[in-house]
Amino acid sequence: QVHLVESGGGLVQPGGSLRLSCAASGIFLSGSIMGWYRQAPGKQRELVASLTGVIYTTYADSVKGRFTISRDIAKNTLYLQMNSLKPEDTAVYYCSVKKGGDSYWGQGTQVTVSS
Repeated sequence: QVHLVESGGGLVQPGGSLRLSCAASGIFLSGSIMGWYRQAPGKQRELVASLTGVIYTTYADSVKGRFTISRDIAKNTLYLQMNSLKPEDTAVYYCSVKKGGDSYWGQGTQVTVSS
């Protein structure tokens, strides 16, 4: 059974940083399409960043230059480093893994950017 467990969310002041982690079990991240999504209250879930293979990444325009997606294959963990956080980054963040035609989601972690 596949489990994705996010952690690292919390309350941070504008301009601050957080690093989200997504620990995977029951599936190997190698060979998958990995992504971080977010959903703010009253808004649709949106793709924040994706990672395919070793180095192919995409980012939403709103986070380019501030967020970095990466993975540690040895730990089977996906990360999202978030710098220069803004109030509009406040949302529940979800990790997603697509492999073999199936998609898996974590339970989400709340990120709140506020002074």
